[in-house]
Amino acid sequence: MSSWKSDRRIWDISQTLRPGLPVWPGDTAFAFEQSWRMDEGSPVNVGRMTMSTHSGSHGDAPLHYSLTGLDAASMELDPYIGECLVIDARGVSGAIDVADLPHLESVDRVLFRTYDAFPHDEWRSDFTPIAAETIAWLALQGVKLVGTDAPSVDPQESKIMAAHKAVLEHDMRILEGLVLDDVEEGRYELIALPLKIAGGDAGLCRAILRELDNG
Repeated sequence: MSSWKSDRRIWDISQTLRPGLPVWPGDTAFAFEQSWRMDEGSPVNVGRMTMSTHSGSHGDAPLHYSLTGLDAASMELDPYIGECLVIDARGVSGAIDVADLPHLESVDRVLFRTYDAFPHDEWRSDFTPIAAETIAWLALQGVKLVGTDAPSVDPQESKIMAAHKAVLEHDMRILEGLVLDDVEEGRYELIALPLKIAGGDAGLCRAILRELDNG
């Protein structure tokens, strides 16, 4: 049996699921408890969780914003694995517009960093959304996945969900709630597989970036 280890650096860009995790106002709070405990005589520890499908870092399924969209179990995996471009959008005022983007060349996946420091301990409603026109423009450049450290690509108070609808129109995919504090702008390998949940409108991810293999 051969052993293999990559020397490429890995960045964990996932939130830690825990009690007190900030969630969308009115959504299900994250809770964890041990149902079987070794210190109470069980041979093993076993826990159980209650949570929203949009807890922490997650991939929206089309079912989240379309009655006829694919659920989390039916989504293809290709958009969630491969080379991506991280864009530093911390200086953007309002929604991320096409004019805020750098020159794009041969990129399938784009992740936006909008926070100086990710708000792990509080919900912030003033997050930076992405303009629907930007989503459409990215699709024309061949981008098939858009990710953000914000909790949504649309503003919190949006009722028309224009950015989500642009994603739907162009059959793209979305990652939300990423943690990009330690990631510099540039190209990486993305691996962020949403959980395979039948009927799920989103799938939680353990999302990572890996240094590209320049060899």
